[in-house]
This record gives sequence, C-alpha cells and structure tokens, in this order.
Amino acid sequence: MDERARRVGENEALFRAVNEQVRELNRRFDAPDGLVVVCECGLFDCMERLELRADEYEALRASGTRFAVKAGHVAPDVERVVDRKERFWVVEKIEEDPARLARETDPRG
Repeated sequence: MDERARRVGENEALFRAVNEQVRELNRRFDAPDGLVVVCECGLFDCMERLELRADEYEALRASGTRFAVKAGHVAPDVERVVDRKERFWVVEKIEEDPARLARETDPRG
C-alpha cells in the first residue's frame, strides 16, 4: 500500500473511532434517535458534521470496510461509493490493502 493510501485509511479509522465514542455518549445520556458524527473521509483538514439516524449508523457499522462521508468526499483510488443518502454518502474500501487496514482498525471487529 502506498503512503497516501495508508494515511487516508488511518485518518478514516481515527474518525470512525471518534464516532463510536459519540454513539456511546448518545446511548448513555438517552439522546434522541439521531447522531451528529464527523465525516469519516480521508481528507486531513475535514471536520464536517453529518447527521445520521441511529439505525443508519448501526447499518453502516455492520461492515468494517464502510465509512460515512460528506457527498463528494471520496478517495476513488482506495474506496467506492456504495450508497448516496441526502445527508451523507457511504463508501466502502476496495479489497486488498485498503480493506485490510479498515478491518484491522475496526473498533467493533
């Protein structure tokens, strides 16, 4: 895996871990059904917020290779868009190194 692909993957994994903490806080404090999470894209300066329903978030987390991103925040050399919602897109890591890194860093894995 080249250096850029590795950095993108590590950045996305970091924001996925942050969002897992956000989810846990929402559960502890009986927050409403929606979650505000940070974009899980590989752009190093992105801090966009996304709104997901709890069921959308859980569906996303069912796969260790999928991430929620703002529309257009896609790195086509390491991922592909698998779903386009009005509020966010879902990207999935391509097989081999990008998918392996995503699985290895999956906090639910």
